[in-house]
Amino acid sequence: MDNNILIENTKQFVKDTLKDAEGGHDWFHTLRVFNNSLLISKYEDVDLLVVKLGALLHDIADSKFYDGDASIGPKLAGEFLLKQNVDSATINHVIKIIENISYSSNIDNPTPFKSLELDVVQDADRLDALGAIGIARTFNYGGFKNRALYNPEIKPNLNMSQAEYKSSSAPTINHFYEKLLLLKDTMNTKTGKKIAEKRHDYMVAFLKQFYAEWEGEK
Repeated sequence: MDNNILIENTKQFVKDTLKDAEGGHDWFHTLRVFNNSLLISKYEDVDLLVVKLGALLHDIADSKFYDGDASIGPKLAGEFLLKQNVDSATINHVIKIIENISYSSNIDNPTPFKSLELDVVQDADRLDALGAIGIARTFNYGGFKNRALYNPEIKPNLNMSQAEYKSSSAPTINHFYEKLLLLKDTMNTKTGKKIAEKRHDYMVAFLKQFYAEWEGEK
């Protein structure tokens, strides 16, 4: 199959699958990750087809919306790609990206799987958790889970296990300290690091303003 047709088929599959998804993990999130991946790939020697497919399919069934079952996403992606007559090596690589891309999957045991394609898609995904979009997504998900905005009596847990991270119901502001502000130092590529620095600084400024308003300062 022509690669352009494959990518268009994949886009439509993702749009259809995520049509009712939570706003921070919907088709538009996937599209931003896809575009971030293309940007980063300009400066990296990667298999661009693997990057494109990995980016498009990385959140096809996020485990947090499937009772923590991390096997559904890779399974759906593999079945779809098999129907598209994609070669087994490419399918396996894309599945590995989906299995290892998330922040939570690396909390207890850093992934033994490494590839430059994973590095690119992972950076692209984490960039979407930073900056203005990252802030918007964080509060959108907090509202989706009916979490408090902030509670000064509930301190961030900076040493969570993977199980604790996945089951946390802490206020949304805590998530900045438990994940978002840590992402800058986890970036893999030079381009990802450069963009992350700027978006990280934006979040730090946001938090400063948030606390000032919380305390009633002018």
